[in-house]
Amino acid sequence: MTKPDRQATFQKPSDEELRQALTPMQYHVTQREGTERAFTGEYWDHDAEGIYVDVVSGEPLFSSLDKYDAGCGWPSFTRPIPSVNLTENTDHKIGYPRTEVRSGLADSHLGHVFPDGPAEAGGLRYCINSAALRFVPVDDLAAQGYGEYLGLFGKQA
Repeated sequence: MTKPDRQATFQKPSDEELRQALTPMQYHVTQREGTERAFTGEYWDHDAEGIYVDVVSGEPLFSSLDKYDAGCGWPSFTRPIPSVNLTENTDHKIGYPRTEVRSGLADSHLGHVFPDGPAEAGGLRYCINSAALRFVPVDDLAAQGYGEYLGLFGKQA
């Protein structure tokens, strides 16, 4: 299967289209920089193999191979998928600076990155809202246009 050029083909939907396509929580998190409550999101304790993509654009973001239980109640990853274009901004919404993480294509708010992750994995913890993600199981990667990521799991397209 040919790798889709998501950057060339993605056009962010209008605000009205996003309100219709996303759940209220997905919209709140991705478009209004909201946060879901800890231990309530779909993926905080999810452990299947696959990749997590931006719920708005479908852009690949994180691999289950880099997911770990940080005990915080949100999906936590040690790093994004190599070559992913995340953007980072400093926010002061809770009284002190934090590093916000956004998707490259849709500019969706995903969560925050903190320097308290596992030292052996680089020391970062990407604390991400489940509502910003869609999970694609390893067995569905090729069928959903993500076949180029099968190699992460030792499989071929």
